[in-house]
Parts: sequence; C-alpha cells; structure tokens
Amino acid sequence: MAPAQRFGRNQSKGRLAVGFVLAPRFTLTAFAGFADAIRLAADDADRSRQIDCWWEVLGGVSTPVASSCGALIQAPAPLIEPERFDYVVMVGGLLHGGQKVLPGTYSFLRAAARAGVPLIGLCNGSFILARAGLMQGYEVCVSWLHREEFVDEFPDLHVESSRRFVIDRNRMTCAGGTSVVHLATHLIEKHCGRERALKALRILIEEQPLPRSAWQPEAIVTHQARDALVREAMLIMEQNLAEPRSLGALARLLGVSVSQMERRFKADVAISPREYRTQLRLAHAKRMIELTDDTMTQISLACGFGASARLASMFKKHFGLRPLEVRRRARAQRQD
Repeated sequence: MAPAQRFGRNQSKGRLAVGFVLAPRFTLTAFAGFADAIRLAADDADRSRQIDCWWEVLGGVSTPVASSCGALIQAPAPLIEPERFDYVVMVGGLLHGGQKVLPGTYSFLRAAARAGVPLIGLCNGSFILARAGLMQGYEVCVSWLHREEFVDEFPDLHVESSRRFVIDRNRMTCAGGTSVVHLATHLIEKHCGRERALKALRILIEEQPLPRSAWQPEAIVTHQARDALVREAMLIMEQNLAEPRSLGALARLLGVSVSQMERRFKADVAISPREYRTQLRLAHAKRMIELTDDTMTQISLACGFGASARLASMFKKHFGLRPLEVRRRARAQRQD
C-alpha cells in the first residue's frame, strides 16, 4: 500500500484519498461499489495498486465488521486524523433492530467536519451523519424505501428521495445500490480526470456517468414515464400516499395547470393523474397485504384510502378478490 503521506487534501493535484467508516450490518453493495470504482481508477487495467487513488477502511477494531449479508470486512485502521483524506465515507446499513456504529464514529465524523473534510453518506449512512448533527442546513438524499423513517426522525431536515445522489457543498448523500458507482466516478473525474472515471465505469459494465439529477426508480412502478414532469408527479404521489395532495396542489407545485398536467399524463402514460394515483395506491396496498401483518385499517390509512371499507370495495373491483383472500393466498404460497 502506498503511504498515506503521498496523498491527501493538501497534496498534489490529481490524487484522491478516501477513508471508509463502516456501520455494523453495513450494505455490502454500497461499500464495494464505491470502493471498486476508486480501485479501478487508481491503477492501469485492474492491477489494484494505490497509485492515483488511496483508501483505507477505518474502525480501529480487531474483529471484522459484519455486513448486512454476513460478509466480514476488516477495519483495523484507527479513527484518527481525518484530514489525511479528501473524503470520509460513512457506509450505513440496516435500520431495523437499531442502527449501531463502531466506538468513536460520531467523534471522528465531527472531527472531520471541523477539519473541513467533505463527508459522504452511502445508503443509510445519511442517518448516521444526521444523528451526528452534521446535516443541518444541507439537502439529504435518502432512498424512497426509508424516506418516512428519515422524516420521522429528522423532521427539520430537507430530505430528497427523487434523485440517486445529492451533492450539497461539502456533504454528499446517496440512496445506495449501484448509484454509489456514479457518485464515486463523479469524484474520480473531479480529482483524477474524465479518462479515469470512464475507465472505471467501463470495467464495471456501466455506461456514461449519471448526472446529479438522475432519478431514483419508483418503489412500485405501475407505468413507465418518459416525460420528466410526469415522473416527478408520480414520485410526489408515491411519497405522499398516506396524505395525498389534491391534484390542484400537485399541479401548482410542478408549476403547471391541472389541465396541462392531465394532458401530459395522458400523452405519456395514457391515463389521468387521478387514475394513476388510484392504481398506485392499490398496488401499494396489495404489496402490504401480501408481505406484512398490518391490519386492513393500518393499510388503508397508509395508502390514503381512509376507511378500510373503501379499500375493500376498490380492491375487490380492481383485483377481483377481497383483500383477505389475497393475504391468505400469499401466506399459503410462502408455506409451500
């Protein structure tokens, strides 16, 4: 490994130094995707020498850190001297059961912020940066899957769940998955040049770098939209299922009239915004019925139907089965 002193924030231009901090039960894809993009940019071919880029996995623990899938990663380097790095990357993971961090993590992240080192939150690493008090006044990218949990815990923060990653000054947050590769190559291009960034993408069998404005895929896709306004409207509807906005309020938010929005929906996906919202709510309700033990009242409220009788009526009309029949069938299939 090349010595740390060769790289870092105050060293020669065209070098990139990254320190990774892993949360117990971290998401392996998020860590591996970001780290591999940097590894491939660091050397010729895939020889993996730390020449143009340098990285360390930090933690100061003698036992490996377990990922969410059970794979173990060694993190022996101590959580000290964050100013050695151009970026400190916090890799988050599973939230259920209580998200934990390695001892000293919060102090290290705060020390990095005081030293002016840009901080990156991958996957649910955004939760950890927020708990450290380091996201006040910044826009935060969170996966649609965990948006409600983030809003509940941090109601005063500005959360974004339509884009794959957000760069807001010296804070960068990413929804996770393969989006981390594109955030990494954005930084590689900045520090090491476009050729190195494209090389990493080609080896990872990715195409051109995604722009910052690239959309997150919807949680439940009932129709694929090409019109950017229609896609944005769909995302807003999805993120507000429990308390859906009126179509008038949605149109105003998008800067168009209701009639304009309706025309663009019908031209793009051949249905009206109202029909799309109904189908989205029913699709979400069906998924909750099949995969959770929530009561019909809980599901009805979560999907914006209000009374469970209304859900039952609309569900039967749309799917041809009552909600409890669908739940029984789903449970029987899981037992087979």
